[in-house]
Amino acid sequence: MTHQSSEGRSAESGRGRYPEIDRFLEFLNREKNVSSHTLTAYRHDLDQFLLFISTHLGVQDIRDFSPGSLAVVDIRLYMGDLLKKGLQPKSIARKLASLKSFYRYLQHTGVIKSSVLAYVTTPKYPRTVPGFLTEQQTEALFEKVIPCASSCRDEELGPASLFELERDGCLLEVLYSCGLRISEVIGLEMQHVSLEGGLLKITGKGSKQRIVPLGSCALEALKKYFEVRRNFFRIFREGDVGALPNVFVTKKGKKMYPMLVQRITRKYLAPVTEQKERNPHILRHSFATHMLNSGADLKSVSEMLGHSSLTTTEIYTHVTFNRLREVYRKAHPKA
Repeated sequence: MTHQSSEGRSAESGRGRYPEIDRFLEFLNREKNVSSHTLTAYRHDLDQFLLFISTHLGVQDIRDFSPGSLAVVDIRLYMGDLLKKGLQPKSIARKLASLKSFYRYLQHTGVIKSSVLAYVTTPKYPRTVPGFLTEQQTEALFEKVIPCASSCRDEELGPASLFELERDGCLLEVLYSCGLRISEVIGLEMQHVSLEGGLLKITGKGSKQRIVPLGSCALEALKKYFEVRRNFFRIFREGDVGALPNVFVTKKGKKMYPMLVQRITRKYLAPVTEQKERNPHILRHSFATHMLNSGADLKSVSEMLGHSSLTTTEIYTHVTFNRLREVYRKAHPKA
């Protein structure tokens, strides 16, 4: 028999399911085109909330739940319960955001007249500064670590290993050159690459598309990788490389998966940084930080990152301000 903790059980545990959740998720999927990961997060957050409410209010069947009957104190008790379970303010704020979105939907569809969540303040939390590589570390990665790995090829390595070396180096170049998310680089398709124009068409969060420029190094890495990829699958796999829609694939021609990209990133970042988090996102953070340090305007960087709000991008300005402060300290006579 499988046992589940109270927070792991869904709101339908012996109590039915509140039907408006399914309608809300369908609305997000159809109208807002949100990702499957976001839908799963919403589902979990709302189920967890209704499980608490059903216990707190003694609701026997959650289908009888009346969302308009809740008071501010009920929401605060829920937040207190999450805090007692050890959740950090940032996680509580995210769950509260899910709940506020759900209540706005209920109000929009006429299920409730007003939202009690409008009177609940989101908890403040310190914004963590994302990890990034210094420009010297980035140079070491692309000028020393990756070339060093590629130099031990020849007769020491088989065709599959040579293909993977070329793919991995190109993958890291594209991640850094374009500031992509892991899901974006995995989902990148051949039809969305313009080598002539030096552009990529990226599908980001919520299936929103954007055009990002390719740096010269990433462009050359892609050209070289495409040649190696074409020869590898034609000669050693006897397959039609044109039938492979994704840019980055495994040696079996399958679409790459997140764990593999994370493993590749950890392997190549280990020699250049001692940071605990050596994941693909660190290259995205490095891209944004280095762009702003070099004078790029916030709005342009925000658009290239695919952020829906400038506020999200502003977290990277900490490095720019630190650098400006250091430049000021060294250059100003009365600093």
